[in-house]
Amino acid sequence: MTVPHDATPGAGRRLLPTATGAHIRAAVYRLLRPHRTLAATGLAVLVVGTTIGLLTAPLLGHVVDLVAAGHPAAALTPPVVALALVAVGQGVCTALGVSLVARLGEAMLARLRERFVDRALHLPLERLEEAGAGDLTARVTRDVTAITEAVRHALPVLARSGLTVALTLAGLAVLDWRFLLAALLAAPIQLHTVRWYSGHARKIYAAHRIADGAQQQQLLDSIGGAATVRAFRLGDRHVGQVAQRSRAVVELAMRGIRLLTGFYGRLNAAEFVALAGVLVTGFVLVRAGSVTIGTATAAALYVHSLFNPINAALALADNAQAATASLARLVGVADQPAPAPRPATASVDTSVKAVDVEYAYRSGHEVLHGVDLELAPGERVALVGASGAGKTTLAKLIAGVHRPTGGSIRLGGVELTELDPALIRRSIALVTQEVHVFAGPLAEDLRLARPDAGDEELRAALTRVGALGWVDALPDGVDTVVGEGGHRLTAAQAQQIALARLVLADPPVAILDEATADAGSASARELENAAARALDGRSALVVAHRLTQAAAADRVVLLADGRVVESGRHADLVAAGGRYAELWQAWSGSREPA
Repeated sequence: MTVPHDATPGAGRRLLPTATGAHIRAAVYRLLRPHRTLAATGLAVLVVGTTIGLLTAPLLGHVVDLVAAGHPAAALTPPVVALALVAVGQGVCTALGVSLVARLGEAMLARLRERFVDRALHLPLERLEEAGAGDLTARVTRDVTAITEAVRHALPVLARSGLTVALTLAGLAVLDWRFLLAALLAAPIQLHTVRWYSGHARKIYAAHRIADGAQQQQLLDSIGGAATVRAFRLGDRHVGQVAQRSRAVVELAMRGIRLLTGFYGRLNAAEFVALAGVLVTGFVLVRAGSVTIGTATAAALYVHSLFNPINAALALADNAQAATASLARLVGVADQPAPAPRPATASVDTSVKAVDVEYAYRSGHEVLHGVDLELAPGERVALVGASGAGKTTLAKLIAGVHRPTGGSIRLGGVELTELDPALIRRSIALVTQEVHVFAGPLAEDLRLARPDAGDEELRAALTRVGALGWVDALPDGVDTVVGEGGHRLTAAQAQQIALARLVLADPPVAILDEATADAGSASARELENAAARALDGRSALVVAHRLTQAAAADRVVLLADGRVVESGRHADLVAAGGRYAELWQAWSGSREPA
C-alpha cells in the first residue's frame, strides 16, 4: 500500500508516511474484525440501557398528568417505583455497555500499537534517519496519547450518545410527530456547525502534528548536540530556531482554541432553537386538546435530555479531529508493507568488499567518492581520519544501515542488497558511541543480543569485556535494575554492556564506530582492551577515535574528504611519512608518557 509522505517545512526532511482516509477506514475494519462478537454485545447492552432510560420522560409526564387531574398521593407510588427501577436498570446496562465498548477500544488500540512498533522496527534505518527522530518520537508519544484518550474516553461516550440521540428522536415521534419536527429545527444548525468545524479543524490539527514533530526534532538536535553548539557558539541561533518552532506550535494551538469557542457558541444557539420549538409546539397542541400536559412535558424532557448527548457527540468532533490526525500518522507507519523475504542466500565467508562506493545524503552533496575497502576474514582494519571525512557513513554503509548511491558492497561475495536483512543483522553488528541502556534488570538488557543465553554465558561475556567485577558489586549483581528509574551506569560501563552484547550475539563481522570515544581518559585504556577482546575471532572494522586502536589493528585506512588516501600497516604508514604519519606524530606527541 502506498501512502503519501509529508515534508517538514523548511527542514529538508521527508517525514514518515501518513495514511489517507480510505486507508484509515480499512485499517479500523481490520482491527475490529477479530472482535466482532465483543462489539455486537457491547452495542446490544447499550441499546437496552438507553431504551430503559427513555421510559423516564413518559413516567414523569404521567406523574404530571396525575397531579393535574387531582389524583391522590397514593396514585404516584407506582410511577415513582417504576422510575427507581428504570434508574437502576439503566445504570447497570450503561456501566456494562460502556465497559464492553472500552474493552473493545483497548483491544483495537493494543493491536494497532503492536503493528506500529513492528513496522517501525522493520523500517530501514536510513528512512528513519531521513525523517528525523522528532517525527517518530512525536508519533509514539503524543499521537499514541491522543488516540488512547479518544479510545478510553471519547469512544464510550460517542457510542452511548449516538444511541441516546437516535432512540430519543424515535421516542419523540411516538409521542407526536410534530414534536419531532420541532426538535429537528436544530439539526441544520448543528450539521452546518460540524461541517464548518471539521473543514477547518482537520487542517489545523494536521498542521499542529507536523509542527509538533518539527519542534521535537529541533529540541533533540539542539540538546543532543549541545557540546557542538557551544563549541561553535551557535547557542543564539539554536535558541532562535527553538523559539521559532515553538511559536508555530503555539499559534496553531491558539487557532484551534478560537475555532472551538465558535463551535460551542453555535451549538448553544441550536439548543435554544430546539427547546423553544418544542415548547411552542407543546403549547399549541395542549391548547388544541391534541396532547396532554404530561405528554408535552415528556416531549420537553426528551429534547432537554438530548442536549448533553448531542453536545457530547458533537464536541467529540474536536477529539475526533485530533485523534484522526494522529491515527493517520500511526496507520501510515503500521500499514507499511512488511519487508519482502529475500532468497536465503548464505554468504560464502565473512569477507567484506566495498568497490567504488559513493554516497550522498542529499543529491549533489556527496560524502564518499569512489571508496574501495576490503576486510578479509578475521582481519581487523582501523578507519581513521578527521571529523567529517566520511568514516561513520562508510561504517553504516557496510553495516547495511544505508545503501550506497554508487558502487557495491559485498559480504562473502554477495551484494548486501541481495541478502535478507535478518542475515545481515546476524552477520554484521554495529556498535556506536551512542549506547542505550534499557530500563530493567541488567541480565535482560544483555539478553537482548541473545534471548536464550544462560546465566553462565552472561557472566562469560561480562568477563571477556572486563565488566564482571563491577557487575558483581552491584546491589543485586546481574539482576540489578538499571536504566531509567534504576541504577545509573557510567558511560564506560554502558559501553562495556554494549560490548558484552556483541560477544553474546557473536556476529562474524563487527563494526565499532568510535565505541570507546565517550570514555574518560581513566577508562580509555580499559575500554580499548575490552573492545579488543570482544573483537577476537571476528572480522572487524574499527572507526578509531584514539590512534592507539589503529596501531593495534592489522591494517589502517585513512579517509580524507570522503576518499581513501592511505592504506597499510601502522608501522609502514608511519615510516612512509605521509598524512597518517603526521596524525600519529600529533597524537603521540600530545600523550602523556605511560
